[in-house]
Amino acid sequence: MKIIHFSDTHLGLSDLDVSDEEGVNQREADFYKAFADVIDAIIETRPNYVIHTGDLFHRASPSNRAITFALTQLKRLESAAIPFVIIAGNHSTPRTSTSSPILEALETLDNVHAVFRQRYEPVIFDNVVFHALPHINNERIIPDELNRIEANIDPKKKNILMMHCSVGAHYLMHEFGEWVYPKEREDIFEKMDYVALGHWHGFGAVGKHPNVYYAGSTERTSSADKRDDKGYVLLELGDAVTVTHHTIPLRKSLSFSIDAERYEEELAALDLSEIQNALVEVKLYNLTASSSIDITNKAINTLFEEALHVKVKREFKAVEGEQIEGNIESISLEAYFISHIKESVTDETEQKRLSEKAKALFAHYEEGDDDTH
Repeated sequence: MKIIHFSDTHLGLSDLDVSDEEGVNQREADFYKAFADVIDAIIETRPNYVIHTGDLFHRASPSNRAITFALTQLKRLESAAIPFVIIAGNHSTPRTSTSSPILEALETLDNVHAVFRQRYEPVIFDNVVFHALPHINNERIIPDELNRIEANIDPKKKNILMMHCSVGAHYLMHEFGEWVYPKEREDIFEKMDYVALGHWHGFGAVGKHPNVYYAGSTERTSSADKRDDKGYVLLELGDAVTVTHHTIPLRKSLSFSIDAERYEEELAALDLSEIQNALVEVKLYNLTASSSIDITNKAINTLFEEALHVKVKREFKAVEGEQIEGNIESISLEAYFISHIKESVTDETEQKRLSEKAKALFAHYEEGDDDTH
């Protein structure tokens, strides 16, 4: 038996102020491409079943475009006669009972089995039972739902547990509504042939359990996620369980660190051969107030103009005799710059030049244009 397990596709996520040639947010289009790549792989592999462990959409009320795209792609699975079992994650579960769950729309497809009603439901086939536990807003009922899972284990069939949660605090995403699986009920894992997890965006086995896996997300959902191992899991169930992870191609995500004290020298040594259409993060460190003013975001963006997007992070070096508590951005940056310029620049002409430039820059930022692209 072959099963493809994927998760956290977050269709409809739109990030960065960049559009493609069709006017669609480019990052939103990247998530659509990743989903289509997995569907392509499924149709080529032709597994017995496909499972998705939550967060099909990025929001509980996705856009018309995201819904249309999802239905079009899932119709391809229906045409290939491949059963598809999906559970709701925290992103696609309404926070109130007055809202209709978006996964209810998938019930119009014959080969799709969507579990979204905030309770455990077994999805039963001739040779396998998918024990589907969707996201549940009310954590107090989870112990009872876990008892129901255990009562429905069929020793004559393969048993697959599907959940969208954190198995241990390490896998928390620090999002609204997420919940941690109770450690005292990990005994259920041993009674399953495979435990398919969603919520954590990295692929991997969980702890000491050889049959418990996060599939990971199919795209990066934040600039903090630098993982390139996005894709899907191919599960082969026979006398033994074989789990392999298959990656899909992603837009490059590159990081550069530049020492502001050696700025020109380090710029000359940068390897920019792979920056075209990439997501780029540039960290400037060892900055002083004056060097930070002179090294503008506009200058950095010009250097990386072939990239899709550039994010600039600035780290200031400690100044002798000064105490800066916490993040420098939490105090008045303008006041900090002006005071530091007056203390550290003795030449009055240069002091005036830098002070005027600082004031102009902060006035420009307050108008909502930070020279990023």
